[in-house]
Amino acid sequence: MNIFVSILLCGAFLVYLANGFSGNFPILSFDEGYTHLFGENNLIVLRDEKSVHISLDERTGSGFVSQDLYLHGYFSASIKLPGDYTAGVVVAFYMSNADMFEKNHDEIDFEFLGNIRGKEWRIQTNVYGNGSTGFGREERYGLWFDPTEDFHQYSILWTENLIVFFVDNIPIREIKRTSSMGGDFPSKPVSVYATIWDGSNWATNGGKYHVDYRYAPFVSEFLNFILHGCAINPFEPSKCNEMAEFNLVASRGMSPAQRRKMTSFRRKYLQYSYCYDRARYEIPMPECVIDVKEVEQLHGFDPVTFGGRRRGKRRHYPVPDASSSL
Repeated sequence: MNIFVSILLCGAFLVYLANGFSGNFPILSFDEGYTHLFGENNLIVLRDEKSVHISLDERTGSGFVSQDLYLHGYFSASIKLPGDYTAGVVVAFYMSNADMFEKNHDEIDFEFLGNIRGKEWRIQTNVYGNGSTGFGREERYGLWFDPTEDFHQYSILWTENLIVFFVDNIPIREIKRTSSMGGDFPSKPVSVYATIWDGSNWATNGGKYHVDYRYAPFVSEFLNFILHGCAINPFEPSKCNEMAEFNLVASRGMSPAQRRKMTSFRRKYLQYSYCYDRARYEIPMPECVIDVKEVEQLHGFDPVTFGGRRRGKRRHYPVPDASSSL
């Protein structure tokens, strides 16, 4: 990447920070940015070459992966989730390097968790760094819309010191790198993935409801692909030196208007956060910032987990990383 491209990246991102939308980033066709990962005929690229369907049936799930590895940037897709009965179904849009760093991989996840008929999909976000899978940092949220009726944009901003998750350009979660996090903050080049798979053992009510293949195939649709970062050879990281200015600009964080939107979202739709789960972590993780209003929201949603006395020990269900489906 030359310095001219770096300047364009920073300029586009300055506009993004000012206006809170991603219209300044180029949208790629599927073949420009991605390739088939698994699932035989369960991945279909439509004739416009900008839309992709991935599906889960009794034979297999499916997925695709970016052609390049990236170190920092802005990554996005518009997604429409399957409707009707979807318990146990997991759709994931995430970044990982587990194929290269089996014991110390990094990962940044959007996971969409299906539900029984009449119940809403939930979003889960999670972050791992340097193989820190023993310390889950998951959060779960409801949504203000039905994600099965239309496409909605899900985006991840990742810099050397900051990660922000967005839904329809509204920031829903921010993770700032702290010195006490050590290697738990993702720092190595990653690929970008999208998958659909069977998560019956954990995804819906801790595994109470499984995938019912009478409702298959479960089809998730993707379009508006943005891969706006430094494509890198993991063995030649110096090629991303020009991204330093991009990281500096992006790490300044959100505008006051964006931060207000994030605060409003979290106080209405947050359903679980590891930062407030004292049965799991007696002392909050070092990056956690405690918000009294979030505590009130979580207590109202789940008073057993997030407030008052508990009788006995609460059962904790395993939450695998998105790459475990492969």
